[in-house]
Amino acid sequence: MKKRRVISEHVGEPPEDTWSNCLVIGDQVFIAGMTARGATFDGAVTGNGAYEQAVAIFTKIKHLMEEAGGCMDDVVKVLIYLTDINDRDAAWKARREFFTGDYPVSTLIEISKLVRPELCVEIEAIGILGASGKAPKT
Repeated sequence: MKKRRVISEHVGEPPEDTWSNCLVIGDQVFIAGMTARGATFDGAVTGNGAYEQAVAIFTKIKHLMEEAGGCMDDVVKVLIYLTDINDRDAAWKARREFFTGDYPVSTLIEISKLVRPELCVEIEAIGILGASGKAPKT
């Protein structure tokens, strides 16, 4: 089984030779920790608070899942990192706007800081193409 790198025009790519935003191995989709940076990797941060940043991040995850051939309901696990645990309700509110049916399993962790001081949320995701019952797009 060979890994396939997935790129979306809506998600800024990291500098060369650092990491991949999204890899597909068989029917598994692995999405790196996403932040609310703009469409370019070094872009301005989208959103002033945890809710707005989480919406921007889930939108990126949605774009990557669709480029991989799946949908948001194929996401089976999310890991949410917050710089302030009191923002959990804002992150959960955003999550509810992107998933239906059986929600993915989730881990939520408070961390001391992210790569830029204005960032307060980072989210990574794992998906299984076809897990939603919808046929994967080829």
